[in-house]
Amino acid sequence: MGSFASSFFSLSLICFIMFFKFCIASDTLTSNQSISDEETLVSSGQIYELGFFSPGSSKNRFLGIWYKNDPLIAVWVANRNNPITDSTGVLTVTNNGTLVLHTQTKGLIIWSTNTSRASESPILQMLDTGNLVILDKNSRDLIWQSFDYPSDTRLPDMKMGHYCLNDDLDRYLVSWKSADDPSPGDFTYRIENHGLPQFVIFKGLVKTYRSAAWNGVQFTAHSANQNPLFSPVFVFNDDKLCYVYDRYNHSVVTRLTLNQSGVLQRYRVNETSMKWSLMFSVPRDQCDNYGQCGANGVCKISKIPACECLEGFIPKSQEEWGNLDWSSGCVRKTPVVGCRIKEGFLKVEGVKLPDFLQFYFNKNMSLKECKAECLKNCSCTACTNSNITQGGSGCLMWFGALTDVKELNGEASRRDIYIRLAASDLESNGDSSKKKILVIALVVSIASGILMLGLVLWYFKWKKRINRNGEDLDLPLFDLATITNATNNFSDANLLGEGGFGPVYKGNISNGQEIAVKRLSKDSGQGINEFKNEVALIAKLQHRNLVRLVGCCIQREERMLIYEYMPNKSLDHFIFDQNGGALPWQMRFDIVMGIARGLLYLHQDSRLRIIHRDLKASNILLDSEMNPRISDFGLARIVEGNQVYATTQRVIGTYGYMSPEYAIDGTFSMKSDIFSFGVLLLEIVSGKKNRGFSHSKHHHNLLGHAWMLWQEDQALELMDACLRDSCVECQVVRCIQLGLLCVQKLPEDRPPMSSVVFMLGHEEASLPQPKQPGFFTERRSNEADYSVSRETDLYTGDAETITTLQPR
Repeated sequence: MGSFASSFFSLSLICFIMFFKFCIASDTLTSNQSISDEETLVSSGQIYELGFFSPGSSKNRFLGIWYKNDPLIAVWVANRNNPITDSTGVLTVTNNGTLVLHTQTKGLIIWSTNTSRASESPILQMLDTGNLVILDKNSRDLIWQSFDYPSDTRLPDMKMGHYCLNDDLDRYLVSWKSADDPSPGDFTYRIENHGLPQFVIFKGLVKTYRSAAWNGVQFTAHSANQNPLFSPVFVFNDDKLCYVYDRYNHSVVTRLTLNQSGVLQRYRVNETSMKWSLMFSVPRDQCDNYGQCGANGVCKISKIPACECLEGFIPKSQEEWGNLDWSSGCVRKTPVVGCRIKEGFLKVEGVKLPDFLQFYFNKNMSLKECKAECLKNCSCTACTNSNITQGGSGCLMWFGALTDVKELNGEASRRDIYIRLAASDLESNGDSSKKKILVIALVVSIASGILMLGLVLWYFKWKKRINRNGEDLDLPLFDLATITNATNNFSDANLLGEGGFGPVYKGNISNGQEIAVKRLSKDSGQGINEFKNEVALIAKLQHRNLVRLVGCCIQREERMLIYEYMPNKSLDHFIFDQNGGALPWQMRFDIVMGIARGLLYLHQDSRLRIIHRDLKASNILLDSEMNPRISDFGLARIVEGNQVYATTQRVIGTYGYMSPEYAIDGTFSMKSDIFSFGVLLLEIVSGKKNRGFSHSKHHHNLLGHAWMLWQEDQALELMDACLRDSCVECQVVRCIQLGLLCVQKLPEDRPPMSSVVFMLGHEEASLPQPKQPGFFTERRSNEADYSVSRETDLYTGDAETITTLQPR
């Protein structure tokens, strides 16, 4: 902790001068001693400071505790509901051990501790934990402590819950009303206990977020045991309900804050930059919103739309669900009328258990006994073990609706629940082993039939001299004559552009549909494998921010892809080409959001997990309404659902957008796509290309320039000059920060696309501080933008492709 304090000594001195505060010599006050508005009490390790402050732009004075080296962050406030309107406040320790805040002029008592325990020799001490305590000087017994009355911030060693110290206090966080007003706001964060405890964020009396319930080990994936900095200590018995973080390393400076928007955020001080960085926040996605999918629904962040009905249930209002309004929830397919003879349980795996609204809890039953008990009660909806330790024990039963169920992929707090269904619903959900065998046999038969039919079709198409390369591409096939007529014999007047893989032409087919024809060049780096790869991938992808493939043409030596026509060409035409017309800020931001959603679909929400590998401005097409569409999937790769990364000897992509680990080692992952997205985001903000960027004072690329500006707190200088009149400055800075987070050197530092989309769409969510970007080295100023492929030693100067030999 000493290094933290010493690193900010100069900052502390400045703050003292600014606020005219004077630190008294000790960290303690004895009875009848006091501190006035211009004095402070500082803990012995120079970590925390007690005194009077005015938050934000307010002129009111409050008694509070803050970090000595960061006075702008208050972690506790005494007189939240009763501010002092001038600088006459005085804090005094009385003879009997009461702490009193009053004014000098009128003698009004503003706030006091009202302690029930008295002491003949009390002292007030500011501890290095951030806890302000009143002790008996002789016995050192605790009389009162600020940790028992939290504000909006939880510090390490601060307990939460009921009866932590054999008292009747309930310790919980309450948000500030605003950044200028620390009075209690709308949101609270507390432990709710109806048999099994869980952390809940309330807005008034309404729940907005709920953690997973205590399972015998932890609450949720955000628990401290998921973090190497903490170990959770939880006491849960008939007498106590108490939760505290036990720190492994006491030199780590960290805090948990409930902000004014109801978002819970954990920060820590970065040991390198000595700045606060965000570790996590909740709610983190839409599925964290309480009851997102209504009664008997389950929220799956991996799906679009995110809400589904639990097995055995259907939407209560199909029309509302069609409009993405899930508030009415789901009802049973087969209504329960009394207890049925033929009922059983369907196992739903890997979810956050429903909220405890109507339930029964018995910690001594086995799961078998729990199921039997549930079947005896006509109102029982579902059941499971209450404790996961020692193979599972205890019984939880729910009655009525199942609320706030969320799919948890790979999280330690995920649980299995057994939903009670009628026998007919169990069979319809594949619970019958005979039906499984029948389905398998049917699938095999159909597959065999399709294979035979495919061979026959292939034979006849081969006879017609249409080279299909032996594969059914599951797309409309256009003959060469049709495409030739549509493009006016591939005339220059119809040429839309030309990339490394060949020219693209505009065309009109017989039904009047406008198309874009990508004609594979014989000299391109894309062979039949890349062509088939693009066809196979994009034919299966359906998203509003991905370009739609209309068909293909494979005849003689020709290989062509037919896309829907994008009348506004590609993004680079607008942000790099002065003749394209400047895009206002809101349009640029909407384009960024669209690209992010499209990439999130590829990484997480599509049936196939896809890494694009060539995300760049020229591969973002714009439709008639300027909606972005990600295109060109010739280099894309499918990865397994649990696959983190893959390697290749054949590195193909575009320099300037390629991540360091891919360009140097051939290692690609979703994080390499995120690097490309970060480059693209910074290009959209600045209107400049990453490669080819030049500056009079240095030879860094655009990423390096952005990083240097960020370090100098001059991030807005990166913004395209034409955006001055249309931009929202805080939004621009946020996009620059997010772009820098995406281009960080190490893949594990870059946020996943789900977090990117969340941070773009939620301005109240705090962003961590970025680290140094990849390729932060100066280079020659005359380098150009080109593509790379490690296949041969061919270099073509006027094309976009450079190729080098990769040793084996």
